[in-house]
Amino acid sequence: MAAAERITDRLVGHGEGPCWSPTWGGLRFVDLYAGDIVTLAADGSTSRRHYGEVVAITRPRVGGGAVVAVERGIVLEDADGTLNPLPELWADADGLRMNEGGCDPDGRFYAGNMAYDQADGKGQGRASVFRFDADGRAEVVVGQVTISNGLGWSPDGTLAYYNDTPTGRTDVFDYSRDGGLQNRRPFAQVNDDSGRNRPDGLTVDAEGGVWTALFGGSAVRRYAPDGTLDQVVEVGARQVTACTFGGEDHSELFITTSREGLDDDDDPAAGSIFRYVPGVKGLPALPYAG
Repeated sequence: MAAAERITDRLVGHGEGPCWSPTWGGLRFVDLYAGDIVTLAADGSTSRRHYGEVVAITRPRVGGGAVVAVERGIVLEDADGTLNPLPELWADADGLRMNEGGCDPDGRFYAGNMAYDQADGKGQGRASVFRFDADGRAEVVVGQVTISNGLGWSPDGTLAYYNDTPTGRTDVFDYSRDGGLQNRRPFAQVNDDSGRNRPDGLTVDAEGGVWTALFGGSAVRRYAPDGTLDQVVEVGARQVTACTFGGEDHSELFITTSREGLDDDDDPAAGSIFRYVPGVKGLPALPYAG
């Protein structure tokens, strides 16, 4: 089994949402419950910026800056760093927070949410996936999900892959600008009887392979375009949360991990960033048109 290289010390509590953009000078990812976005530069140096109580995901904007999913909505960051929060989508009492997402080929931003309390099935079916148009208008496009996670598009933009973690599988939608996400169906069964291989974040490579992070499974898997398991990459931390391609030619796979629920001396590499060079290149991050 191939293995990813640990390239940082423990940096975050719950690492998520990695994204590479040349406008950022390297890799960005979130320290979710700290409310910070961390930038890892090519020279290994890091910097942080605080956005709120929770920050879940970020993507570049067409005109510079970034779109950032925070606890109950999104914030638009201008190229000069100015932050412009959009109206919150639900109340604090609802007990929900944003989680993963991404941008479609037409410049619209998607972010899914989840309930904080997942005990005894309390979060079942409470979550949704929101789509944000360029004018900031939000619309629910997928409902009755539980832990909305990875979302990514095929190289030709006609398919979208999606993880709702408790289902134990990756699903696929047909996609078009006018029709949106349609015809959801299973793509790959990820979890097994062990219950440890929970599908978390995902990314899609230039050949149409789907890379899925396994929360609890200490690995990232690549599924071929036909849904068959093609490759397994071992990661030196159990709670693997997400992955993205980066580097100047998008030939490196960067992997985030989490320390959520762990004692200080348990799984010492958790909360670090890992890297793997798989021999296939990724796709540039799709930007938000807003």
